[in-house]
Amino acid sequence: MKLSLRNNVVGLSVETPEEQAICALLGAADGHVFQLHAASDRGMAFSEIGPEDDARRAPLNIVHSIESRFAPISNLAHTPFEFGGERYASIEGFWQGLKQPGPAERRTMAKLWGAEAKRRGGAIDQPAEFAYDGATIAAGCPEHWALMRAACEAKFTQHDEARIALLATGERWLTHKVRRDSRTIPGAILADIWMRIRARLREPASAPR
Repeated sequence: MKLSLRNNVVGLSVETPEEQAICALLGAADGHVFQLHAASDRGMAFSEIGPEDDARRAPLNIVHSIESRFAPISNLAHTPFEFGGERYASIEGFWQGLKQPGPAERRTMAKLWGAEAKRRGGAIDQPAEFAYDGATIAAGCPEHWALMRAACEAKFTQHDEARIALLATGERWLTHKVRRDSRTIPGAILADIWMRIRARLREPASAPR
């Protein structure tokens, strides 16, 4: 195997079938970051750190159209969970249902996910306040956000795919930047909720049994 260094690029040229097999294995790590360990001028080693975005801890914008492995994190994803004695198909169905005045309407919203949940919820004006579990809560206040966090906690604790997707983001900074930001739960608040839940899920005591 021949090794060359030109314009800060290390090149490898295979000369034997065995070396060709090694290069084939390295090809599977295309786009990954490696760390160089130069023990001496007679030999060196490289260790794989991971995909470039993960290695650089590039921010990850969580939206419904994100790559499939992270899609279950989205509020629109079909990730059934129970919260407050009710069954919800998605976080979006829960959140949009809070706009509804009565339990029957909320139960209808609770069954929805994806574009349908967003469309049905978007057709309803956000009231200045709403009732939940015997309390009156002002829209967009910290108590409103706390309710969202509790629902997200339930989702990521109960739904395996959603939890795995959230933990797969590693240490990357999460964002939620959309064309029109929510006035009741801005993207920065929602992203902070996800990252706090992610940190809690990493704690040994919080691992699902």
